[in-house]
Parts: sequence; C-alpha cells; structure tokens
Amino acid sequence: MRNALLATTAALLAVAMPVMVQPAAAQNAPVEVRVDRLEKEMRAVQRKVFPAGTPIEAEISRPATPTIAPGSPASTPIADLTARVGALESQLASITGQVEENSYKLRQLEEAFNKYKAENDARMAEPAPVAVPTPRPSASASVPAEAAPIAAQPRPAAAKPAPAAAPPVASDARKAAVAAVERPDTGDAASDAYNYGYRLWDAKFYPEAQGQLKATVEKYGASPVASKAQNLLGRAYLDDGKPALASVAFYENYQKRPRGDRAADSLAYLGDALIQLKKPADACKVYQELEQVYGGSLSSTLRGMMTAGRAKAKCS
Repeated sequence: MRNALLATTAALLAVAMPVMVQPAAAQNAPVEVRVDRLEKEMRAVQRKVFPAGTPIEAEISRPATPTIAPGSPASTPIADLTARVGALESQLASITGQVEENSYKLRQLEEAFNKYKAENDARMAEPAPVAVPTPRPSASASVPAEAAPIAAQPRPAAAKPAPAAAPPVASDARKAAVAAVERPDTGDAASDAYNYGYRLWDAKFYPEAQGQLKATVEKYGASPVASKAQNLLGRAYLDDGKPALASVAFYENYQKRPRGDRAADSLAYLGDALIQLKKPADACKVYQELEQVYGGSLSSTLRGMMTAGRAKAKCS
C-alpha cells in the first residue's frame, strides 16, 4: 500500500509540474483543458488513497469569481488558471505530507513488530530455570559458633516434589492391622502423638505414619518433639519410595530447627534422598554442610552415613 501510494503521488507530481511551469503566454484553451484533467486526476487519487475520508478537501472547485468594482480591470483567464494551479499545488503538498507521515508510522510499526518477534523467539528458545531450595539455617536460629558454615559457599538444592497423589483406600484387613497399633497415653500429648507415628512407621504402615507425623508437626511445631517428628516424616517418605517428598521434609527440618534433636540426622538423610534423585553434586554439598556445621558433634552412625554417602556420590 505504501509503495503504491508513493508511486501514485510521484506520477501526479510529474503530471502537475509541467502545468505549473508553463509560460504565461501559452494558449488559454489548451491550458484550461490540462488543468481540468489535472483536477479530475487529483479527485481520483484522493478517492483511491483515502477511501474512508481524508483530512484534506475531497473536491477541488474553481476559485470564486471576485466581485469587480466599477472601473477595475477584469480578471484574465490566465489569472484564474494560475489560482487553480496554486490550489492543486497545495493539495499535492498535503497529500505528500500525509504519505510521508504514513510511511514513517509504518516503519515504526515494522520495527516494533520485528523487535517483539525477536524477543518472543528468544524467550521460547530459552529453557525455564528450575528454582530449588538450598538447605541453610534460618537467620533467626543460631548454630554452634565453632562450626559456622562458610557464607559464600553455594548450598545444595532439595528437589521440589510433585503434588502427592491421594492414598489408596485401605482394605478392611489393613484397617484392622492399623487399629491394632497401640496409641500411647502418658499424659504428654506431643510425645504421645510422635510415639504413635513412630509405632506406625516401625510397623511399616508408611502412609498412616506420614499422616500422623505430619499432623504432629503441624500441631506441636513449637515443641522440642517437632524436630524428631519432621525427621521421621522424611524417613517415612524415603522408606515409602518418595525421595522427592522426603528431601523437602528433611530440608525444612534443618532450615527451621538447626539446633533441634534431629537436625544433623535430617542433613544426613537429605544427602541420601538427593542421591536417590540422581543429584550427586547436590548431595556432596549437603555432606559438606553437615561436616562444617555439626562435624564435631556427629555420632558414629551419622558419620558412617556421611562417609558412605560421599563414596556413593563420588564426592571429591
């Protein structure tokens, strides 16, 4: 459309220019015929270029005949034609300006579209980054001063699990077996809740143990028993073949309760969960964190787990 409009304008200018430069001594009749034809072509161009209307005048009319005062010389045909050619020049200038403005806006639209297309293609080509949490104590919690971790060191990532599927409906036989597990009743509600979850886990009723331990953490999160319940929840997930959920449980226990009874245990088991998730590099970072934060107080069992885990993950 833009090229066609420019070509039409150029052709119209080519037709109009000879008329404007004719000497004043040219024959009146041929000049008037040419001006009439030029006016008709101008109207055709306006209807073609601006079919929905135009800010400039759509039709070109002859200049109004001025009132001649008595004794004044009459207007000549050449003067009338000159005025009409002047009107044509004004119309051509308006059309040329409109064409240039439209061309500029079209170039802007083309540049904006090309920029948007390039940015969109770049976004589509880039893989979406996967954000994973890093096991690190919270700022409000304190850790042993002699085992403070190095702040600048990158921390391992715990995998984000997919939403857990609804547990299968238990059979009557399983319900009876679960009901046979004795609920402790010592008067310490928090400890009783944890111990009942432990008994379910020890009997290998992992889904039931997960529900009991999760409820215990939610209800008694401020109690010292919460560290043991959250750690055992991670182990129940791990024993149930759900290392992703286990890694989240272990990481949260270490992050929220770095001085809890099972914080070091959660780090050791987090390394095991990450190895099962085929993330040996992250597991090595976890073991390094475990050594830096709790190395001096690790039990022989946890140190043996760490040594075996480092060998399995091929840590340097």
